[in-house]
Amino acid sequence: MADKLFIFDTTLRDGEQVPGCQLNSIEKIEVAKALEGLGVDVIEAGFPVSSPGDFKSVIEISKAVTWPTICALTRAVEKDIDLAAEALRYARRKRIHTGIGTSDYHIRYKFNSTREEILRRAVACVKYAKQYVEDVEFYAEDAGRTDNEYLARVVEAVIQAGATVVNIPDTTGYCLPEQYGAKIRFLKEHVNNVDQAVLSTHCHNDLGMATANTIQGVMNGARQVEVTVNGIGERAGNTSLEEVAMIFKSHREAGIETNINSQKIYSISRMVSGLMNMPVQPNKAIVGRNAFAHSSGIHQDGVLKNRESYEIIDPKDVGIDDNAILLTARSGRAALKHRLQVLGVELEQGVLDKVYEEFLKLADRKKDINDDDVLMLAGKDRTAMQRIKLEYLQVTSGVGLKPVASICLNIAGERFEAAASGNGPVDAAIKAIKSIIHRNMTIQEFLIQAIDKGSDDMGKVHMQVEYANNTYYGFAANTDIIAASAEAFLDAINKFVK
Repeated sequence: MADKLFIFDTTLRDGEQVPGCQLNSIEKIEVAKALEGLGVDVIEAGFPVSSPGDFKSVIEISKAVTWPTICALTRAVEKDIDLAAEALRYARRKRIHTGIGTSDYHIRYKFNSTREEILRRAVACVKYAKQYVEDVEFYAEDAGRTDNEYLARVVEAVIQAGATVVNIPDTTGYCLPEQYGAKIRFLKEHVNNVDQAVLSTHCHNDLGMATANTIQGVMNGARQVEVTVNGIGERAGNTSLEEVAMIFKSHREAGIETNINSQKIYSISRMVSGLMNMPVQPNKAIVGRNAFAHSSGIHQDGVLKNRESYEIIDPKDVGIDDNAILLTARSGRAALKHRLQVLGVELEQGVLDKVYEEFLKLADRKKDINDDDVLMLAGKDRTAMQRIKLEYLQVTSGVGLKPVASICLNIAGERFEAAASGNGPVDAAIKAIKSIIHRNMTIQEFLIQAIDKGSDDMGKVHMQVEYANNTYYGFAANTDIIAASAEAFLDAINKFVK
């Protein structure tokens, strides 16, 4: 029988400490509800004593969320604990997370104290928090650099004082995976009452080993992991929630299971990225734009024959519609043929061979090949096949002027005109289109990329549109980025308006 691993999400506390990523209470509630839907067990909602905003957010999240435990962080200070308890008063399941630094670096230089005094304060803060809540988590800050024998003394003492969870943070991201795993194993073997509490990991990514350290911690006996969506957090970030969840989903032999609904991973990744203005790096594991993208011809051929040739995770398992076969100079005939078939074009082998030769020439000149390029090479014109076409777009905007867009669409041979104002010229153009196409559509993602350098070069727009609980993608390229945006929106619409 698999062991349960508790997922403690600190996106709204440790993750939000990144400069420029602060959320308001409404946004925090939105993320908290998404985390509840994802299946996390504990949500660390904030550090109440740090600001009135954090205090209020913990209160409001406690009201909004039903089944996860709501956790509030404190220092080993009575005032902190008092405020945390007050902020948690509406939580159905509440936890106070209190603690103190235990490494000699912290004891000597941060607290100007002694090991014995720190041990006394650790026990005192747990006992004080226990007056308010039954569920008390203790953190031994900088445990990664704490002497194991002293750490074991602290852990045993705080469990005896009433701690239900003991957090062993690698606060500086210093440990090697083998070292961190050995530290957890040492505690499991040398703390007499360790079976009365859950050991938790909390690893930082300063040396790029947060996930590896976390996995080693779990394999050696930790049963709670403290993580963030997209691995965001101070400095180089925290352990990534999605990586840990998918590692144990992929490695069933480890005997570890979580409550995470993996199909919601991608959507919450995009939500957090958008709200916190923290783009996800393209090569980020699990949720990066290129995580399921294949450009090598050998890889593309293998994936098209059998996905498991080069993919250990089905993209649908994390909420992504499908893998991406990117067309570049390294792509083979199989990838080109597949893309043409997706676009509704079937070519005989001899014709395909000739198109492929022209494709390679074009691919040498362009960084990547889009659908219009492929259709042009195959003698087709995608826009000619679309039911809805853009006939003209005129936008008026400038300093002191309200942007207004006038547009004309050709829908199955009939012309429709409209005008709309917006927050900017692109917003005005989109609103004008929506006034003609009466559908409940939502733009989920909107990316603009320069194809070449220079202000007079082509810009490429990628748009992700949700309609009727389905996602559609639109692409367009134009020297006029407003026109490209409108064309990309129409490209997506044409895929669901028949």
